[in-house]
Amino acid sequence: MAMFRTVLFWLHLVTGVVAGAVILLMCVTGVALTYEKQMLEWADRRSESVPLPPDARPLSPETLLASAVAAEAGAAPTGITLRADSRAPATVTFEGGRTRLVDPYTGASLGEPSPRLRAFFRTMTSWHRYLALEGASRPTGKVITGAANLGFLFVVLSGTYLWLPRLWTWIQFKQVLWFRRGLPGKARDFNWHNVIGIWSAVPLAIVVAGAVPISFQWAGRLVFVVAGEAPPPPPAQAAPRPGPGGPGGPGAPARERQSRERREPTEAVDVAGLDRAWAAATAQVPAWRTTSTRFAGPPAAPFVITVDEGYGGQPQLRTTVTIERASAAIVKRETFADLGPGRQLRSWLRFAHTGEIYGLPGQTVAGLVSAGGAVLVYTGLALAFRRCWAWLRRRRLAAETANAVKAA
Repeated sequence: MAMFRTVLFWLHLVTGVVAGAVILLMCVTGVALTYEKQMLEWADRRSESVPLPPDARPLSPETLLASAVAAEAGAAPTGITLRADSRAPATVTFEGGRTRLVDPYTGASLGEPSPRLRAFFRTMTSWHRYLALEGASRPTGKVITGAANLGFLFVVLSGTYLWLPRLWTWIQFKQVLWFRRGLPGKARDFNWHNVIGIWSAVPLAIVVAGAVPISFQWAGRLVFVVAGEAPPPPPAQAAPRPGPGGPGGPGAPARERQSRERREPTEAVDVAGLDRAWAAATAQVPAWRTTSTRFAGPPAAPFVITVDEGYGGQPQLRTTVTIERASAAIVKRETFADLGPGRQLRSWLRFAHTGEIYGLPGQTVAGLVSAGGAVLVYTGLALAFRRCWAWLRRRRLAAETANAVKAA
């Protein structure tokens, strides 16, 4: 048992040192992303329309889209989101990824939704997932963060054994269950490392494990196998995009890409029948919070409307309704309970990674253990540095003693 603990300790230490910098970056950016959805919604709410009479009624989806398209010089919309909160603006997305807020009562454009805050979260997400690498280098960044996350999972799982005292006595447990004051540097780091590790081990392991299927396709397929379901076929490869230096690529100036998008002709999107489809979808979930749809496929394709009772990160509160355009008849109604065990487990892991699966309390726990993970990396690296420095000092002293003996 002593040999097992020694081997596990050194594997734990080496993995933490090798992947420590990337793990620390992911933990810090993870904390920054904790309340992303709530903060964006709060920022969008600042674009509320002026107070209206009590008998004012919001415009229909088709009317809102017509107003938004007119304000954007006929650009083709790709989706629309409405909120049950009567004070919240509607959101319309257009080709090229542009998003505009729309007054739900007048149809007036309220401009781009919180551009600075969204730019901040895009930057944090880029660092968190890809080390801020762009273009052709982005898959490399994803592999690095994925490998570091796998290492972090091993560190957390091995730590659940190493952080516990060798002797299971109350006196020994008291030393690692709570913070102790007045300790010198090494003892303080050791105390913090053990206390935070023990209290955050389980939720932190869930948060870290939830990111593995996001990083690796083999892990996503493994989830289905574990759930006893055949993995879905891999997605078809998309056509390669222009490189960073090519026209319209990520390296092209933003103004050049925007002007090109305006020059390119776009097909008009047929939204006839959307009002009736929307009414049929919301009738399925009276307690809906947000309702959205994207316009894809042929013009005669049914509308696929997502009705959400949560903030978007709780698949168990989401209903997807497929509605025939001409008759507004419901073709399909799919909830979380209708999914197979593999998709359910995959969805649970995806949103357990951010804590959103359990709403605001879950997000808070995920944010706290991410912050704890950053402290674990810092104290672990500090302890490793002290260990290495002490080893070098012992070697130097041993060499000086040997030289002194030879000289005598």
